[in-house]
Amino acid sequence: MKKSLLFTIVFSILFAWVRADGGMWIPIYLSQNEAEMQQLGFHLTADDIYSINHNSMKDAIVLFGSGCTAELISNQGLLLTNHHCGYSYVQSHSTMEHNYLRDGFWAKNLSEEIPMEGLTVTFLAYMEDVTNQILDGVNDDMTDSKRQLTIKDNMQKVIFKATDGTNYKAIIKPFYYGNQYFMFVTETYSDIRLVGVPPESIGKFGGDSDNWMWPRHTGDFSLYRIYTSKDGKPAEYSKDNIPMTPKQFFPISIKGVEENDFTLVFGYPGTTRQFLISDGVNAVANIQNPIAIQARTIRLDAMKKEMNKDPRIRLMYSAKANGISNGWKKWQGESKGIRECNVIEKKQQQEDDFQKWVNVDKNRTSSYGNLLQDMKNIYSKYNNHLQEVTYINECFFGVELIEEVVYPYMSKLFDKDNITDEVRKQIINNDKSFRAEYYAPIDKECFVELMTFYFTSEKPSNIPSNLQKYIKDEKTLRQIMATIWDNNISKAPYFADGEKYRDFVAKATPKQISKTSSNELVFIYQELFSHYASAVTLYRSENTELDKYYRTYVKALMEKDKDKIFYPDANLTMRVTYGQVKGFNPADGVKYVHYTTIDGIMEKEDPDVYDYQVHPRLKELWQKKDYGRYADKNGQLPVAFIASNHTTGGNSGSPVINGYGQLVGTNFDRVWEGTMSDIYYDVNRCRNISLDARYFLFIVDKFAGAQNILDELKIIE
Repeated sequence: MKKSLLFTIVFSILFAWVRADGGMWIPIYLSQNEAEMQQLGFHLTADDIYSINHNSMKDAIVLFGSGCTAELISNQGLLLTNHHCGYSYVQSHSTMEHNYLRDGFWAKNLSEEIPMEGLTVTFLAYMEDVTNQILDGVNDDMTDSKRQLTIKDNMQKVIFKATDGTNYKAIIKPFYYGNQYFMFVTETYSDIRLVGVPPESIGKFGGDSDNWMWPRHTGDFSLYRIYTSKDGKPAEYSKDNIPMTPKQFFPISIKGVEENDFTLVFGYPGTTRQFLISDGVNAVANIQNPIAIQARTIRLDAMKKEMNKDPRIRLMYSAKANGISNGWKKWQGESKGIRECNVIEKKQQQEDDFQKWVNVDKNRTSSYGNLLQDMKNIYSKYNNHLQEVTYINECFFGVELIEEVVYPYMSKLFDKDNITDEVRKQIINNDKSFRAEYYAPIDKECFVELMTFYFTSEKPSNIPSNLQKYIKDEKTLRQIMATIWDNNISKAPYFADGEKYRDFVAKATPKQISKTSSNELVFIYQELFSHYASAVTLYRSENTELDKYYRTYVKALMEKDKDKIFYPDANLTMRVTYGQVKGFNPADGVKYVHYTTIDGIMEKEDPDVYDYQVHPRLKELWQKKDYGRYADKNGQLPVAFIASNHTTGGNSGSPVINGYGQLVGTNFDRVWEGTMSDIYYDVNRCRNISLDARYFLFIVDKFAGAQNILDELKIIE
């Protein structure tokens, strides 16, 4: 208890000084930030952002699905988020006859809105610091397993007390590697319906080429509505449900933003790792990222080649390609930023300063003297296991057939004790579903090229001994892998032929299934999976061990720098970040302004490149300069803007709010040069990219003619 109280006191002191150079702030502590926010141009109070005593901005923010943010913009439950956040849901309702991805969709009334099965949104009722309750009974003398059991037991008690007899759910998450704990009490709604989405040529303009880049011209938004039971409670889909009447929603300002204007982003950032020591940063930039980037380049090349040939395949693979390319592009920028900002060297200097501080005090030497060296010793083992896991994850399990067909076959059917009619039926049904959105020529190329990459690039000592026979030149390997694939069309269990495979699964005896162990792909799978399982076990164990050391390291850093602000890493919990609208200089002789306009869309237009095709209606409006009330003071139509808000994945769809609490944009990306902000935030080059609210309204109004949607909104002229 004394230890927990000490940390709480230190924590409160740390929040006495704040700086607008990064930070993902816990909403209940924002009163400590209030003075600086107001100095930057915020005209409200911290209580207007987060309160449990009255309605506040937090009541208009939701976790959208499992990894994005959305905001309420009307008193009828209308949600605004990113186009890419709902992309897979829209795709699941699209066909060649009703291709909502390609053509867009606009419901003209409530009856036309489309239920999105499986989509949920979650509101935060309140959050609470529960550190003392969770660490009750925890001490430095207990084993780590005893510590975790005590914490787990305490969590269950606290959650039960908070939710018993209510419709709420709760989750408790560690902050600062377990030095502090917060409980988040939530309410989830599952009847969510699509209201409007622009065509891909607007909502995804620029595609992978522009992803993570500035200048940006993407109309990255979509609209959904929350439905409730007639008494306003969360409910499963029913035609009798009604639109939600929310506690709070955002008015939308069309006054726009100027350079140095205050902006606030409110949402659910996913993951940051700002406390990594130099060895951890090196593992990301020079081990994990290069492997993943190359493997995903192979997959994207195979997909895009076929997608460009056939609209049907484009529809089938759009969401898959999006999922692969997002990380692929981000990791390239992350490694570039780490290198150009000398992050590893800066971390090493921080470690040198830390060690000097430790060494001048006998008590600190006793507590922390070997801390950094012990961490570095773990990283020397961790790095090799990280490499093994990354290669197999990205190369072997990057093949759809392996992930969706071979894996369930081996894990559920290959063991004769598991062979039941129910298991067979499940595998057959899942296989039918999988192959409905599958194009084998793409996957064959992925298999051949990924396995060639693996066997020619991974260290021989990291390759299972029984598979080292495949370490050959690229040409020979491609021939071998192509033959292995083709053999699975004609030989049991016929993985590469859906119809034959399902027939085999339905009828094969346990003995026939057992005989497929001679199949070369089954052999490779068994060897790689066994090796992978061993590497993952060691990798996770080392990760757990590192986390324990980081808990001590972060505590020591806070002890060392008592006047420095230490905001917690993002962990998909509600946070506030704020900054200013600003351009930046990404390279010598290059200066980016803070906004883009529709003119840039027309400058990028290329009818021969899918990502840069411009919708005829949009071009017509541009030619006529028919921008209505959404043009800026110079008669231009703004599309996007950048600011110095510290964001990450999960902030997609977050509202961008001006100093008066009005919506001026929707966050959807970061600049490529600043994606290392997950590890190291540099105010000079880290920028979040937001859709200008005026472009969103222009598309709804002038492009779509969706007057019914406009009528719901509170627009501030």
